[in-house]
Amino acid sequence: MRAPLCVAAGVLVLTACGGTATPTATPAPTAPTSTQQGCSRTSVGLTPLSDVSGAAYQGQPLGLYPGGTNFVPSAHLADGVSLARAVTAMDAQGRPSSSGRYAFVSIGMSNTTQEFSVFKPMADADPSKDPQLVIVDGAQGGQTATNWANPGCACWTELDRRITAAGLTNAQVATAWIKLADAAPSEGWPAHAQRLRDEQGVILEALASRFPNLRLAYFSSRIYAGYATSSLNPEPYSYQSAFAIRWLIESQVNGTALRYTGASRTSPWIAWGPYLWADGLTPRSDGLTWACSDFSADDGTHPATSGRQKVADRLLSFVKTDPTAREWFLR
Repeated sequence: MRAPLCVAAGVLVLTACGGTATPTATPAPTAPTSTQQGCSRTSVGLTPLSDVSGAAYQGQPLGLYPGGTNFVPSAHLADGVSLARAVTAMDAQGRPSSSGRYAFVSIGMSNTTQEFSVFKPMADADPSKDPQLVIVDGAQGGQTATNWANPGCACWTELDRRITAAGLTNAQVATAWIKLADAAPSEGWPAHAQRLRDEQGVILEALASRFPNLRLAYFSSRIYAGYATSSLNPEPYSYQSAFAIRWLIESQVNGTALRYTGASRTSPWIAWGPYLWADGLTPRSDGLTWACSDFSADDGTHPATSGRQKVADRLLSFVKTDPTAREWFLR
């Protein structure tokens, strides 16, 4: 069972009762103003979570992991490596088989499938990829976190269909990449990020139930949304979505929710995949920027060809070099 939802300062938080609550703060803007829309909005003045510099956002420290760091806690990493090394080719019933296969699936919305559809042929053609690994794009346009959190969503049926079309069964799904958002958010900080966190917790439990051999799942948050010309998912919501992921990972690391081993398992082991947000044309510490040309001219929100390629490149680099992902991706 999930840890009970408790109320702190009038806000629901995903933590065991008596645990540390996510603090509240003053409401954030709900959408860019008319003078800040489109290609002229090359920065929103926010610091990427991965650029740890002692700064904070609305009282929250930066850093991708608990404690304001970018490093997976050592015990959590050790568990992840152990689980990754146990990933193996399986037959249709999920039993280890030297002639079997195993799957890496994507879960998410339109941006996710657009980016993963560029990643998949690159990964399939990579000579270092394990030949028994099958990559399945399960992400679907229009299917937000709210949709995926609904057990009756047609997105689950479509995911099953795509896995079957790839010649696999649900028992052969071993790993996943998850990139989700909600459409037209309007809440102030931190309510939107908390709702997204809780929805993703429900989705993880559903994944663990539907895919008994899903061992590891990696999250990415949204890319820059400062060029957005609609209310679909503008800043600061894109930036704030990273906190939803960090809080979710923290709840698993602390053992308050989302157990990933034993008879009480309710989730795969989770960690960050590539963190994708950068402040427009302001270079991140690793040089990543987002130009307006990286986005669709229709809404400034969906990635254009170059934007999709940026995400695909980083995802491929991640699965080949991350201490856990390389265990199941490489030959």
